[in-house]
Amino acid sequence: MGSAKGFTLIEVMVALLVFGLIATAAAEVGSQYISSYERIRDKTLASWLADNRINEIRLDENLPAISENSKDTDYGPYRWEVTTKVLATAESKMRRVEVSVGRYRDGSSKSYPVHTLSAFVGEK
Repeated sequence: MGSAKGFTLIEVMVALLVFGLIATAAAEVGSQYISSYERIRDKTLASWLADNRINEIRLDENLPAISENSKDTDYGPYRWEVTTKVLATAESKMRRVEVSVGRYRDGSSKSYPVHTLSAFVGEK
């Protein structure tokens, strides 16, 4: 009688276990990569929106009034909420401007905060 060649059941099960562990680790790394990419993309777009808003205020001829307002805007493929707070300072000819940017998730009426930027604007 000839000897049979091939893998034993134990060898096959060990190979499947090793493959399963490697596949699980690879899926986790892929998931973390996608999450990091999305977070960095949102932070980048939100920071551009905040920079644009502060520069709009700086380009205005008049010192901004103390106030708070929000505006929804489309930027890139997403909808954003840009909230601008103009606060008084100890110096009457200077204002502190805080711009907070939040992104709306698909179908949500509430945005989640992504980025905040502060700056000081003075009288020209």
